Order: sequence, then C-alpha cells, then structure tokens
Amino acid sequence: MPPTASSSEGPLGDSVDRRSWIALAVSTLAALLTTIDISIVNVAFPSMRRDLDATESGLSWVLSGYSIASGAFLLLSGRLADQKGRRRLFLIGVLVFVGGSLLSGLATSTGQLIAARVVQGVGASILGPASLAMILPEFPVSRRSLVIAVWGASAALGAAIGPSMGALLIDSLSWRWIFFVNVPIGALVLTATPRFVRESYDPESRGGFDMVGVPAGTFGVALILLAVVQGEQWGYRSAAMLVSLVVGLALVGLLLVRSARHPNPLLDLSLFRIRSFWSAGVGQVFFITAFMATILFQTLTLQDLWGWSVLAAGFGVVPGPATAALLGGLVGSIVDRIGHRNILVFGALMAAVNGIWLRLTVGMESSWATTILPAQLFLGVGVACSFATYSSLGMRDVPTARFATASATLRTLGAIGFASGVSIAIAVFSSARHLGLLAAHHRVWVLLTGIFATGAVFCVLACPGTRQSAADGANGSAG
Repeated sequence: MPPTASSSEGPLGDSVDRRSWIALAVSTLAALLTTIDISIVNVAFPSMRRDLDATESGLSWVLSGYSIASGAFLLLSGRLADQKGRRRLFLIGVLVFVGGSLLSGLATSTGQLIAARVVQGVGASILGPASLAMILPEFPVSRRSLVIAVWGASAALGAAIGPSMGALLIDSLSWRWIFFVNVPIGALVLTATPRFVRESYDPESRGGFDMVGVPAGTFGVALILLAVVQGEQWGYRSAAMLVSLVVGLALVGLLLVRSARHPNPLLDLSLFRIRSFWSAGVGQVFFITAFMATILFQTLTLQDLWGWSVLAAGFGVVPGPATAALLGGLVGSIVDRIGHRNILVFGALMAAVNGIWLRLTVGMESSWATTILPAQLFLGVGVACSFATYSSLGMRDVPTARFATASATLRTLGAIGFASGVSIAIAVFSSARHLGLLAAHHRVWVLLTGIFATGAVFCVLACPGTRQSAADGANGSAG
C-alpha cells in the first residue's frame, strides 16, 4: 500500500476498528522488546563475565554501547520516518534490532558482544519514534491519550519483567537466551506489521537533510551520552569526560544554530513554541532521571544490604512496574477529563513518597513486605501517572505530520534523563560510601525524592492544565 497522508482525526473518524487495535498491539510489542532489553542485561553480567572472561570495564560497554546508540540516532530516525514513511522505518528498525539480538547471542568475545549491542541500539533508535507515530493516525484525537497510555505501559511492563525474565532464562538456559528470545518475537512483529499497520508520512516533506546539522546532532548527542554513562568509570573530572561533554555540547549548539536557519533542519525548533510539547519534554527529564536510579538502587538494597540472590532481587522489584502497567490504561482513559497537569503532579508526588518511605524504613535487616513493597506500590502509581502522560501531553498539540519528529525529540530528552539518573545517583552513593552502606543508600533516597518533588513543582508552573486549541498550541499560549 502506498504511503498516505495522515489525518488528524485518524482514517476511521470517531470509530476504531479491530485492525487499529491490532496495530497498537504490534507497535506496543516492539516497544516492549526494546524496553526489556535495557533492564534484562543487568542480571546477566555475572554469567557473561565467566563465559567471555570479560573485565568490568568491558562489560560496562555492553550497557553503554546500547545506551549511546539508542539515543544518538533518534532525531535522524524521527525525521526519516516522517519523510519516508513511519511503517517503513519501523520495519527497518525491527529488522536491525533483531539482527543485533541474534549477533549478541552468538558473540564469543566481549568485543563482538559490544558491537552487536551497538547494532541493537541503532535498531531501537530507528523503531522507537516510528512505533508510536505510525499508530496515532489510526485513532481519533479523543482516543489518543488512551492509546499512548497503553503504548507507554510497555515501558513499565518491560521494567517489571526484564530482571525476572532474564534471571529465569539464565537459570534454565544461558545468558545468550536473553537475546535469542527477541528473534521469534521480532519475526512475529515483522510479519504482522505490513498486514495491520497503514503507512503514513508527512505529505509536505521536502526531502533532503542539513548535511551539517545531521552529523552535528548525531555525534553531539552521542558524545553527551558517552560522558554521562562513562563519567563514573572515567572520573567526573577526567580529561576524557570533560572533552566528551564539551565537544558534545558544542556540536548540539551548532545543531541549534543550523536548525534555526536551515529549510529542512534535523531538529524542528518550531515544536518548542508549543507549550504542551516543551513542558512535557522538560518535565519528563526530571521524572525519568529519578526513576531509573530508583529501580537500580531498590535492586541494590535487596542484593547489597540484604544479600538476596539475583533471581530473588529480580522478582523483588516487580510489583512497582507491574502496578504501573496495570493502571496505565485507566489513567489514560481519564487524563483528558481532569487534565494532564493534575495527573502529572500527583504522579511525581507519589514517586517522591516512594523515596521518603525508603529513607525512613529501610535498615540492614531484610523487611521487604514493610519497606520495599509499599515503596514499589507508591512508585508504580507514580509511573502509571507519568510516563505515558508526558508522552500524551507532549504529542497533544503537535501537527499530525510531525508525529515521528516530535516523538524522537521527546525520546532523545528521555534518553539523556535515563543515563543521567543512574550516573548522578552512583556519584552521590560513591561520595557517601565512607559513611557506611546504609547511610549511602539514604543519601540517594533523599536525592531522588528531591528530583521527583522538583518535577512536581515544574509541572505546576509550566504544564498546561486543559486542552489548548491548535492555534493556541502553536503560539505556545497557556492552557
């Protein structure tokens, strides 16, 4: 089927047929694969180290390579999807991701595994923006908050099942199966997508690229992510870290200059005149920064403080993301009625309560039911109110033709938040380690509570509360 221009009301008017819901399921399944891949690798490190005779620094690049690649190409992928076809780019991304998964499972050395993980990251970077953008035109505006909530629940579900799924696969088979399992699921997505997903693109796209802005933006984001994810290992005052950060920021600055002048820029600066878009982009950085570190340090509490096994710790942090996944659809169905801002503020405050609770209750003695479990439930409610709601708010007033570009920009900001959160928390933990293990954990909980609370204040001040008209959104007026 040739590409067709997207309609703001969707191809089906106010009704939605079964094909559109299947398209949503296919898109969500692919997004789930990339989310699981972020969390599932952590539990495999001991097995990888033994099997590949790997060093700690080598294994760190198994994570870093994926994180950098999956963030660096988002802006380019989003522009390509709007220009060339969202379904087309989605299929290419899934194919690259599955190929990287197969190569990761077959790797016989640390170098091969890192290279394969970079391929995986590139695939995730390609399919990510397209996975949401290609299904939004399938639904009327009145259903899009619900659609984004269902799609966004995949992030919470991936975080929930990643560690436990990885632990089970490693325990029963080997670490290689955390990658091999992506192959048949990816094959299902590749088969179903052409049948159930319609092609869409920006009908006004002129084609072509800013030949200076594209490499500046791609390498600039990559170098910033490199500085963030390797800062702890290199040292935050090391020459390598400072050079990577400074050069990355300079390249992003060049991107901004080029994007303001070029007729077909990599970064669409007009999106930042839409209040709902820029406030959602900044607000999600606060939440994502604290969320990723929270998941990491809850797992470390179970393992380092209480001595739980990897398998037990993997299941110990399931309730929070599972709660978020279960509540995601409900939140999406009510967000348009009571306003995005109200939901976002409530979600950030509930996540902040998670940190307060852990700071007040966690001790050296194992007490999961009265400490981690309540905190997980607070966090789960916060995530249910936040992840998809930020995406919904960010896309709310964006013109249909720019869906993939907007989604890619939001995901780029989110990728920086993901990487920054872990790095900042580890730095605070390391600086307080001399006070004792428990005191260092307490410092981290205070930090993360502060970040969540700051995000709540930002949403009160910046996020629009009610739907704006298209004209108001374009002008960046208050909602």
